[in-house]
Amino acid sequence: MTDLRGKNVLLTGGSRGIGPVIAEVLAKQGAHLALAARSAQDLQTVASGLKDLGVKVITVPVDLADSAERRKLVAAVLEQLGQIDILVNNAGLESAGAFLDLPWEVCEQTLQVNLAAPMELTQLALPDMLRRKSGHIANIASIAGKNGVPYEAVYCGTKAGLAEWTRALRLEYDGSGVHFSTIFPGYVTEAGMFASFGVQPPRQAGSCTPEQVARATVRAIERNQREVLVNSMPSRVALVLNEVSAELGDWWMHRMGIVEFQRMKVGQKR
Repeated sequence: MTDLRGKNVLLTGGSRGIGPVIAEVLAKQGAHLALAARSAQDLQTVASGLKDLGVKVITVPVDLADSAERRKLVAAVLEQLGQIDILVNNAGLESAGAFLDLPWEVCEQTLQVNLAAPMELTQLALPDMLRRKSGHIANIASIAGKNGVPYEAVYCGTKAGLAEWTRALRLEYDGSGVHFSTIFPGYVTEAGMFASFGVQPPRQAGSCTPEQVARATVRAIERNQREVLVNSMPSRVALVLNEVSAELGDWWMHRMGIVEFQRMKVGQKR
């Protein structure tokens, strides 16, 4: 078990969605926080809500789509906290819609925030973790990164890349003292990107709450869990079917109503 008391955590996407919930659970475990996101005002609001929990909270406004700002972020956190014990790559963009309807600028920004930013932040934070033989990197992916859904092709691609990149790092640095976790939420209700659509997912697909994702993330860090699925319905059937046969996997996605739901969610006509 990893004791989070006194640990310094850099959490991206800390201003909205599931980020503030993850921050609160971490703070209640005694972790000091560096919250990063684009909106300085929203970050301050989150930080103010954590002030009575007895931990240090700093905020760093940053555009994670910009490599130079990513480097400045890590430098600012090191200057103010001294070291980064845990990195939680939570920030993400969804870019929902038919693939050919998305401007390339939107696709590129999604790639930068969802995949390039976690990679570069890890490359910046990991060397010191390896020197200390201690650290944890937790990446918030999505079940859609294991089983792609239509009308979120770019998002699914980034989350699949995030997941397999994390797996590769886990194997590459096995025994180093640095641990890697990937969290795979289903449709997240109440807050975040999916909740903004204001629709309910198919019952067969399941869902999860921000609190469930936050608790799963913190538990994965504490217990050094490699991968965690967070969903109200068993998801492994769909994942196994997809691995056994692409045809079966596609059939199951139609059977569960996910393909039609995704089409309706973005207002796409047949």
